[in-house]
Amino acid sequence: MNYIAIHIPIGNEELQSIIIALLAEAGYEGFEENDKELIASIPQANYNEALLTELLQPYALPYVPEIITPQNWNKVWEDNFQPIVLPDFCTIKAHFHDIVVETPYCIRITPKMSFGTGHHATTRLMLQGMRELDFNGKRVFDYGTGTGILAIMAEMMHAKHVKAVDIDSWCYENAMENIAQNECKCIEVAQGTLDDIVDEKFDIILANINRHILLASMQQLYTILNAGGQLLMSGLLAQDEAIICECALQYGFKLQEISSLENWIAILFSKVVS
Repeated sequence: MNYIAIHIPIGNEELQSIIIALLAEAGYEGFEENDKELIASIPQANYNEALLTELLQPYALPYVPEIITPQNWNKVWEDNFQPIVLPDFCTIKAHFHDIVVETPYCIRITPKMSFGTGHHATTRLMLQGMRELDFNGKRVFDYGTGTGILAIMAEMMHAKHVKAVDIDSWCYENAMENIAQNECKCIEVAQGTLDDIVDEKFDIILANINRHILLASMQQLYTILNAGGQLLMSGLLAQDEAIICECALQYGFKLQEISSLENWIAILFSKVVS
């Protein structure tokens, strides 16, 4: 599946956050921010040039669309990807990185079109949130697994079983490759949706997707989470906090913690024991 990467020349962080919020509402899935431009990505099949022009027109912002094929994505990634180190916790590196690893955990990944290299703030927030959870002997569901990085970390933290699901075929294939590369044994990967989870319950759910999917999935996530279990979610902007919390509390979740990084947030909920 091809993606469209939209290059928008914005150097102002505040304006970047505004545009990210607008584009996230319009279905854009990935964002890269630097001091010169914002790069937003969306599956080519979902790209609507007229809508994009309408959204950016009030800000007088030009843009340059670029078709990103899986092959081009891999080359760009290999040319630019640097190891990521979360001090005293984990290192994320590629097979071609020759570095000394000094953290308790090390994950080796080679993404294709999959989201979740560890560079994006939401992946970092999820990993930092996982650091505080007890995975020992737990059943874990990784919803929207991407590269499989969170599922891999869950197994490394001694989860008993991990179910990882993604609707995208590239993500499914890439997660399988990364799981094999890390010699994981208790991760089950499936290409599908939340509706495919039948008669299964989990102690911990990890969901790094986007606001729309999380809102639509909230009731089902509550249903498949065991009493006393925890739901850690991200893919959310700071302005999403109120609507996400309102929806989660409506279905019975209890708010535990909110963390933030670069205008993105992660929220930890628990399912109260009845």
